[in-house]
Amino acid sequence: MAEPGPSPSRARQEEPDPAGKEEAAPAPKKRRLAGGERYVPPPRKLNTGVSFGAEHFAETSYYFEGGLRKVRPYYFDFRTYCKGRWVGRSLLHVFGTEFRAQPLAYYRAAARAGRLRLNEEPVRDLDIVLKNNDFLRNTVHRHEPPVTAQPIRILAEDEEVVVVDKPSSLPVHPCGRFRHNTVIFILGKEHGLRELHTLHRLDRMTSGVLMFAKTAAVSKRIDEQVRQRQLEKEYVCRVVGEFPEHEVVCEEPILVVSYKVGVCRVDPKGKPCQTLFQRLSYNGSSSVVRCLPRTGRTHQIRVHLQFLGHPIVNDPIYNMEAWGPDRGKGGKIGKTDEELLKALVEEHRSKQSLEVLGIGEEDLSSGGESKDCGNSGDCTKSAEADPVNGSSCPAEDKKDPERNDAAACPLNSDINLEVLDKDKELSLCGNQDGRTGEKGWEEKDPLCVECRTSRRDPSPKELVMFLHALRYKGADFEYCSSMPEWAMEDWEE
Repeated sequence: MAEPGPSPSRARQEEPDPAGKEEAAPAPKKRRLAGGERYVPPPRKLNTGVSFGAEHFAETSYYFEGGLRKVRPYYFDFRTYCKGRWVGRSLLHVFGTEFRAQPLAYYRAAARAGRLRLNEEPVRDLDIVLKNNDFLRNTVHRHEPPVTAQPIRILAEDEEVVVVDKPSSLPVHPCGRFRHNTVIFILGKEHGLRELHTLHRLDRMTSGVLMFAKTAAVSKRIDEQVRQRQLEKEYVCRVVGEFPEHEVVCEEPILVVSYKVGVCRVDPKGKPCQTLFQRLSYNGSSSVVRCLPRTGRTHQIRVHLQFLGHPIVNDPIYNMEAWGPDRGKGGKIGKTDEELLKALVEEHRSKQSLEVLGIGEEDLSSGGESKDCGNSGDCTKSAEADPVNGSSCPAEDKKDPERNDAAACPLNSDINLEVLDKDKELSLCGNQDGRTGEKGWEEKDPLCVECRTSRRDPSPKELVMFLHALRYKGADFEYCSSMPEWAMEDWEE
């Protein structure tokens, strides 16, 4: 039977902020407890909107290369309170049972390097037993996947909302491997837009209209429209083959197969949903289709198009050979969920394109899936930041038919961590906050597997999927973007 979770007040302190915002460094404080005094961080102040300050933006910098926006590797602290299930267990036991994708040698080396701190004191002995309210800090070397260099275009801005045209490949908020390469960070760092409230989200590979509220009152008002189903959403996509000329309504229920990889399929046990489709043009090999989702299930448009036998032309999940000769048409797959996931991963691995899915080899080695939060399978609603690798999803989810960000997982390593030189490791850790800014990116970190890994950069073309949020309309607003180039009637591959 599962262990009881923390009380609601403790849960609020342990969860990451919306959009994966990390806790501010706690000020030193003492609280007298039975058995003596020890450090207890104060409760984190909860912000009304998603906000990052100058110190966050200064962690690293962007650079542009080969049509891609890249982030220089940087040092970063992940922080968390002791989980209830960890109390009374040693750090070594927790690392060995819950974070198994890293060898225990990694944690010993991290402790020797001063990367692990418990209640702001360096961890010297991994056999130390954890207590309630213990605060763990882990300094890691972060590498973020590249995204397309296409800029974020602001469609509208007033005292209530900011509306942007999101490029494909760019996540909305920090989640998994992405932090600086996200809409929230770029808007804050390059446009000075902060304290934003996410009103809805788009899948990382989906482009188009994306709205943010500037105040809690506006967010609440539009949220109410979403609950009352007063928000109309219109998408446009390019699909394989000649789509029927008449209007098509698909009401097949959708089930999440994997939260980690981000895969769904039609299944009678899935959640009910409805999408209306209407063909706009056909160029002899592919069709441009207008999509009107009436519900907001994960990958709803993409899964329904696949079921109809017209998957999106360059969909990196639902238009793959792994689904069989008919590519999932009519829900015919001929594989178990496990066989399907394995086939999808192997197909991308053979093409060296796992990064297009937002995952890497290390994500596949950790095992385990995110728990269903009841919100379209997009994230764990009560997600907790992983102190070892910082895997986290937003604590709050806004349903969207094409939103699902893959979670990140611990790194796997087979290097000889036991013999790493302590002084060298410490010299790479940067300051006490674990940040080195732009200068640190040139260093190779001896504990970082990514520093030893040579990856093929995806091409900008690989980071664009032909699905675009064209219009969002509410009771008192309507925002539209221009039609993508690939959706023009005379467009050819």
